[in-house]
Amino acid sequence: WFQVPIQGSLPLFFALSALFLFSSMGWGLFLGTLAQNLQQALLLAFFSIFPVMIISGTMVPVESMPRPIQLLSYLSPLTYYMEIGLGIFLKGVGIAVLWPQALAMAILGLGIFALGLRRFRQYLG
Repeated sequence: WFQVPIQGSLPLFFALSALFLFSSMGWGLFLGTLAQNLQQALLLAFFSIFPVMIISGTMVPVESMPRPIQLLSYLSPLTYYMEIGLGIFLKGVGIAVLWPQALAMAILGLGIFALGLRRFRQYLG
């Protein structure tokens, strides 16, 4: 565990991580429907993941970004997942505090997955 102290609930962290993975799968499904081959899919993933990582708070706190970028960052499930991870690991907070982030991440994840699934069904004809 790299000697990282975990202040909160590990099962809660794993449950909310599964929710984040669901939204990530939806994003992958959506990108897969935009690409014609594997190389295009990899490039789309590469050029979409890194900007999202930068504006989601993984490198720079969202609060220190310009207001338009802050608003844009809240369209990414990763922003909410970062808040959840920091809340559980460092602050020891539970679902009573993190439910708004979990709900936002679930709504975005369902939306992204539904969009990807819709495009996939159209792609299959």
